[in-house]
Amino acid sequence: MTYPRTKYWNQHMSEDLKHVHGEEGFERQDLSAQAIYAFLISLVVGGVLVYLVVLGLYKFMDARQRARHPQQSPLVQQVDTNTRIVSPDEIKKFPEPRLERNERIEINDFRLKEEQTLNSYGWVDEKSGVARIPIDRAMQLVVQRGLPTTPKTGTIPPSAVDVANQAAERSDTSGTSPQTKPPAPR
Repeated sequence: MTYPRTKYWNQHMSEDLKHVHGEEGFERQDLSAQAIYAFLISLVVGGVLVYLVVLGLYKFMDARQRARHPQQSPLVQQVDTNTRIVSPDEIKKFPEPRLERNERIEINDFRLKEEQTLNSYGWVDEKSGVARIPIDRAMQLVVQRGLPTTPKTGTIPPSAVDVANQAAERSDTSGTSPQTKPPAPR
C-alpha cells in the first residue's frame, strides 16, 4: 500500500524553493519590549505580595503566641527587650568562649600571651611537679640529650631499673666511680 506524497511531504519543506525574505531585520514573533516590561513589573508586584503575605503571617503568629503565653508572675523582674545592647558587666557573666569585639586587638593579645608562655619558665602543675621551660632551652636540651629512640628489633629493651641506675650514675657528681661505691641495700 502506498500513501500519497502529500501526507508526508509539504512544499515548504522542499529545498528546491528559494528562500526569499520580504524584509530583513528581526523576527516579528520574538517578545516585544512591552511584554518584557510587563513580565518584570509583574515579578516585582509578585515579590511585594509575597513579602506582605509573609509579614502578615509572622505578625499573626506573633500575636497568637502572645495570646497563648501564660502571664508572668509579678515577682519576675522585667527585662529590657533590646538584647542587642550589652553592658560590660553582662559580658563577664556570659560563659566562654565569647564573641570577639575587635578581632585584630584580641588576636594580637592572644599571640602575645602565647609568646610569653613559650619563652618563659613557669609551672604547668605545681602539685605534680610539671614545669614549662622556654622553647629555645628545650631545643638545646634535646640537642644535648638526644631524642628517645625505640630499640631495634630483636633486642631486649632496657628495664626501668637499669635506666634509672644509669641516669643516677650520669647525674652523680661526687667524683667516685661506680666500682668503688658500696652496693645499695636491697
